[in-house]
Amino acid sequence: MKAKQSGFTLVEIAIVLVIIGLLLGGILKGQEMITQAKIKNVINDMNGITAALNSYQDRYRALPGDDKGAAGRWSTDATVKNGDGDGVISGLWVPATPATDETAQFWLHLRKAGFIAGTGLDNPFNALSGKMGVQTGNGPAPGVAATAVMASSAPVVAGFTGLIMCTANLPDKMAISVDAQTDDGSASTGSVRGQDQAGVANPAPAADLVGKAYVEDGTKSYLLCRTML
Repeated sequence: MKAKQSGFTLVEIAIVLVIIGLLLGGILKGQEMITQAKIKNVINDMNGITAALNSYQDRYRALPGDDKGAAGRWSTDATVKNGDGDGVISGLWVPATPATDETAQFWLHLRKAGFIAGTGLDNPFNALSGKMGVQTGNGPAPGVAATAVMASSAPVVAGFTGLIMCTANLPDKMAISVDAQTDDGSASTGSVRGQDQAGVANPAPAADLVGKAYVEDGTKSYLLCRTML
């Protein structure tokens, strides 16, 4: 007499597949929610630093980092240095000499004033563990090639004129979303512009991004820069 073989019925298999589908859908939805939260975090960070800059100007009538009264105001902290008060925050967005560069003192002045969290001169990090920083760029005048401006003493930063803020290590999808939600979604135009980092963690902003476009292939990371003043 043959033993009766047991197994799953079609109904049982269907129920298991439905449960698996719900679990996968929940995981994917959860991942999307985390991604959107990080995008909002990046945008909020950029808006928050701009607000802090404006508040510092209102209170002290000077730019953080460029403030020539900072050392006297916070005289108990020897790391606080005066800026030269020329209305320009000088230095690279990732400072070459953090102890003295105005782009490093920018963060320290804001922290001392209580406008942003943290201590010291270090660049803050965004939600993707990329650095944030500020830099002054002077774009080419109409009809003047970017290379000609680069040869002068004035830096060219992504075609911008004035102070910009940069935030690094944004995956392609997030960079595109941040640009689209805050500007025109184009890497080379508008108040937010993107640069392929090409494997460099904290690259120098390109002189010019004319003709550049975002490439969404799941592997690229972007440096986004945005005008502040």
